[in-house]
Amino acid sequence: MLRVLSQVAVTVVFATALGAAPGNSTPDSKQQRAPGQIQESAKPIKTRKFQVGKASWYGRIFQHKQTASGEPYDMYQFTAAHRTLPLGSWIKVTNLRNDRSVVVRINDRGPVMRNRIIDLSYSAAEMLGMGHDGVDPVRLDAVETPIIAENEGPQ
Repeated sequence: MLRVLSQVAVTVVFATALGAAPGNSTPDSKQQRAPGQIQESAKPIKTRKFQVGKASWYGRIFQHKQTASGEPYDMYQFTAAHRTLPLGSWIKVTNLRNDRSVVVRINDRGPVMRNRIIDLSYSAAEMLGMGHDGVDPVRLDAVETPIIAENEGPQ
């Protein structure tokens, strides 16, 4: 149950962040806030093109095995393995067959196959609509981690 809830929470947060666009904020967005009140940003997530190539996914046989980051692999989280990106990086992955996108956190090293640029978790592959062959062309965009909320209360 907790896995489903965390997956839904991650999906909602990133879908909201990715769907934000200029002009969605209120006209008087510079209004005063009380100390400790959360500031919401309507700015879109900034990305930069990083890499294009083939993606694959890994699932059940790696479930709960230790990743390069030290955490156990969870096929139901939005994570991925990449050869060179820093662990903890966030990457927007776009399936070039159907234009679906998902944001994943790099927590492992790989892929083992030399003709692939990224290995996605099972849930990320499902969100991208990857077929049964398990390999699709993708574009990776490095995500500049946004400030989702900031606390301006007394310090």
